[in-house]
Amino acid sequence: MKFKREAREELELNLTPLIDVVFLLLIFFMVSTTFQKESEISLQLPRASDNPNATVADKIEVVINAQGQFYVNDQELLKNDVTSLQTALRELSGGNRELPLSIRADAQTPHQSVVIAMDAAAKLGMLRMSIATSRSN
Repeated sequence: MKFKREAREELELNLTPLIDVVFLLLIFFMVSTTFQKESEISLQLPRASDNPNATVADKIEVVINAQGQFYVNDQELLKNDVTSLQTALRELSGGNRELPLSIRADAQTPHQSVVIAMDAAAKLGMLRMSIATSRSN
């Protein structure tokens, strides 16, 4: 005896909901990126002159040679320690913490000498300190 088989329906994957979700995500991201517009405020920035108006008396320059010897505004210090450097900086600054301090060290200077100069400036609370470098070719 031969039984009749039921005809099976082919399984079909309906991609329509998946495509709808993808399109919704695409629309969402397109709309949300338009909110990241940069503000287009017209600003006119202040200009600075090319040559600074600070004179020699308006800044302090600490020069450290290759042997670690300190020179403060071209005056050699007798000792190379924090207290003597701090005393020299205090006398030149007159307690003015806003006075610019520039540290110029030789490339062969021991790292400890530069740290001593920075430490002396930090103990005095000097706010405007810079380290001078040369441009590489």
